[in-house]
Amino acid sequence: MTLPVIRQAPTLLRRVGLLSLIGLALPGCTVLGPDYQRPAVNLPETFAEANPVQRPGAVAPDWWTLFGDPILNDLMHRALAGNLDLQTAVARVEEAEAALRETSAALLPSVDLDAGASRIRSSTQTGMPMPKYRSSHSLSLSTAFELDVWGRLRRAREAAGAQALASRHALDAVRLSLAGMVANTYLTLRALDAELSVGRDTLASREASLRIVATRVEAGLASVLDQRQAEGAVAASRAQIASLRLQRAQTEHQLALLTGLPGFKLAPGGLDHLPLPPVPPAGLPATLLDARPDLRQAEQLLVASNAQIGVAKAALYPTLSLTGALGAESQDLANLFSGGARTWNLGAGLLLPLFDAGANQARVDQASARQQQALTQYQKTVQTAFKEVNDALVALREQAEAEAAQQARVNAETQALSLAQARYEAGYSGYLEVLDSQRTLYIARLAHVATRQARLAAAVDLFKALGGGWQEAAPANALPGRQG
Repeated sequence: MTLPVIRQAPTLLRRVGLLSLIGLALPGCTVLGPDYQRPAVNLPETFAEANPVQRPGAVAPDWWTLFGDPILNDLMHRALAGNLDLQTAVARVEEAEAALRETSAALLPSVDLDAGASRIRSSTQTGMPMPKYRSSHSLSLSTAFELDVWGRLRRAREAAGAQALASRHALDAVRLSLAGMVANTYLTLRALDAELSVGRDTLASREASLRIVATRVEAGLASVLDQRQAEGAVAASRAQIASLRLQRAQTEHQLALLTGLPGFKLAPGGLDHLPLPPVPPAGLPATLLDARPDLRQAEQLLVASNAQIGVAKAALYPTLSLTGALGAESQDLANLFSGGARTWNLGAGLLLPLFDAGANQARVDQASARQQQALTQYQKTVQTAFKEVNDALVALREQAEAEAAQQARVNAETQALSLAQARYEAGYSGYLEVLDSQRTLYIARLAHVATRQARLAAAVDLFKALGGGWQEAAPANALPGRQG
């Protein structure tokens, strides 16, 4: 409902409106502080460890699907939906966006409604004629507005906006880190399954050897020492299997924590359940680093610190503000909206720091120093990202060669064990040769599993270093997609 007193004050409203327009127009004049420009970073166009460039691919956010493992895909879906650390990061984004809305609100006038009623009894012994009882009723609208002449509020909004973007990129970084941990934990679990499979095969082989040795001892063809050595080898295998089962259970518990699924269980598998690592396509341009959320976060923090210099510089200049109120006041509530009851006030204020012993300039220097810190941190983040990609590329390549060599080693040691067992059963060698061959084959098979896991971990590291996976390159006649 429109107040009658407002209808009766068109001249005042015109004055307030004119001053508000002036206040809104003044901020467009000056904005103190440096405008942000992305700093140049001296990096090669391609990664030193990558294959020669052909056509760059685009970043794939669901990089884990490149492993072609449906179980891993399901685990990722569950983790991204139920992980508590990720939900905490989402709440931080909401907090930063609310802070941005609060900062933006300072650019507009605030309007408050003030209503009041009071009943007063006065003393009759003062010697002054006045009524014994008095009433007072009031109703008014008031406003306050800071003229952003020097751009302090706009720089503050710029900083808050950058902080909000940084929080979003931090969320993406948490999501990428979570996906990497889930992938590595899952691959570790599968590697332990493979090691358990190797351990069970080794135990079965040693138990079979123990039966052969026991038969030969009963026949007088072998000594009791051979039997005791065979029994010790069997016991060692059982202890190793127990240790692997413990590690697998703990890894499964960690996976349950990451996915937010207490009591999570995963059926065991063998070496065949370890997925093959995807091979990066030829040509990974350095521009793919733009997809890294930590790099984007570092840049937005640099933007925010750059804007804070303008906020600090504005404190060196006068602060202009407008205040106003429009309302009514009367003793009787019935007369509150009469023409004589109206009240108004309009004011302007100026606050100029004259002497602060250099405190405001010191704040400017602090803001500039923080901007330099953010700049060097951004540059370091870029260089670190470039290093991590090169490390992952060379690890992926070298681990592939190492895995092939370990497979050849397993094949050779398998044949050596068959020969040692045949020689022992024929009486040409002692049982120690069989034990040594069994141990060597066991170590070789475990090394093969470890190399495969290291190769898979290198692929995960490459995905994380790039900020995601890769997609097939577009045809030569197609327009390139936007990177990052």
